Parts: sequence; structure tokens; C-alpha cells
Amino acid sequence: MSTYVYGITAESHPSLPENMGGVGEPARPVRVLRAGDLAAVVSDAPDDLRPKRRELLAHQNVLAEAGAGGCVLPMRFGSVAPDDEAVTGVLVERADHYAERLRALDGRVEYNVKAHHVEEAVLHHVMAGNPEIRALAEANRLSGGGSYEQKIQLGEMVAAAVKDKEAEDAQVLERTLEPAADAVSVGPESTGWLANVSYLVERARAEEFLAAVERARTDMPHLELRVNGPLPPYSFVEPGPAQPAGTAAGGADAGAE
Repeated sequence: MSTYVYGITAESHPSLPENMGGVGEPARPVRVLRAGDLAAVVSDAPDDLRPKRRELLAHQNVLAEAGAGGCVLPMRFGSVAPDDEAVTGVLVERADHYAERLRALDGRVEYNVKAHHVEEAVLHHVMAGNPEIRALAEANRLSGGGSYEQKIQLGEMVAAAVKDKEAEDAQVLERTLEPAADAVSVGPESTGWLANVSYLVERARAEEFLAAVERARTDMPHLELRVNGPLPPYSFVEPGPAQPAGTAAGGADAGAE
């Protein structure tokens, strides 16, 4: 039987509620594996695990219950190890790493921030800030729209300017938010987003961080910002004792999204 891993905590962490259920239908009983000064919150892994709403909520609920008693290093949905011995073996092997992460993440949460341009607003910025683009656009207008080559040239110039603006705004956004965070983790590039960044924030400074987000919205109205949080600090735990289960668990990696 494979072992589903919810999170890692200190061996001294308070016990979980009795008869607590996790993923699976019916819900698999949640239990704790201990190795040295560490413990892993686990259950048996269902053979047919998929990233359905019920399963995602079950994963989150176990982490919430465990997190109520102290710091827990959250694993992403779908983290499965071959068996219990594999989990405890990794706890021993990576004991120093997990002990350091427990100290670093205690009392902290993750906020994921995604940003993209509002198309009409960013085009206005690009036109206002680039005399060459304005001149070509005006010349095309006066000539009845311009030749095919001129239209292609204008499109390429605008696209390049927008791309430069995306890079510039991503840097400005990160500089605005980073002072209110303890750490930053840049996520994978995603189509349509110019920024996909997770921030590790002390719970006591959450309002300060969210105020910085609002300043960014005010200062850069041509950006649309999406903030997801507070979340367990998924982006600041790796490496974990198990990998997402791939095709066996639907390829899910839905922890911070």
C-alpha cells in the first residue's frame, strides 16, 4: 500500500483529532509516522486518487487541523511515497533540512501573486512612451492604414514594446512587495501572466503585505493583480519526502494555486 503524505512537523507536535479522515472514498484514516525529532502526517493512498474538489478539500483540511497545533511543512496534493518506510527514511535522511524549514516557516504563510496587463491600458502606456511607435501609427493612419509591410512593422514594434513593459512591470511589482515578505519564490511561467510569484509572509505582517499589494494596484492601474492566500507555505518546503503521483494521482500539483 502506497503512503499519501500531507505534511511534516516536529515529533513533539500535538496529536491530531481522533478518527480524522483524509483523501479517498471512503476517507482514509490519517495517522502519524515518527522518525527522530520529526513526524509525517500520512494516510494510505487511494489507487484512484484524482484532483477532484472533495480530495483537494480533504488534503487542505488535514493540513489546517495539523497546522492549528503548530508549524507544519505542507506537501502538495498528490504527494505519494512507496510505503511508510520510504517516508521515515527520508525524514531521517533530510532531518537537518526539515528542522531548518520548520524554524524558518513557523508563524508564516504564503501569498501567491499573479499579474497581467490590461490590454487597452498597456497599449496606451506603450504609445505614450514611444515617439517612434506614435509616428509610425500616425503615418499609417494618414496613408489610409499603411501598407502591409508598414502594418507588420508597427505590430512588431508594439509587441516588442509590450514585452519590454512586461519585464519592467514584473520587476517593479516584485520590488514593491518584497520588503513586506521574508522570502520570494518565482513560479513557473504561465501563459498570459507577466508575474507568478509566491511570497513568504509573517502572519503578523499580513496586513502590511496586502497594503503593499494595494499600493501596486494604485501605482500601476494598467496591471490586473490576483492574490491567493494566506496559504500553507508550499513553495518554501522542497525537497519533500514524496513526489506528486503523476498519472497515478492525475498529475496534480495544486497546492498553491
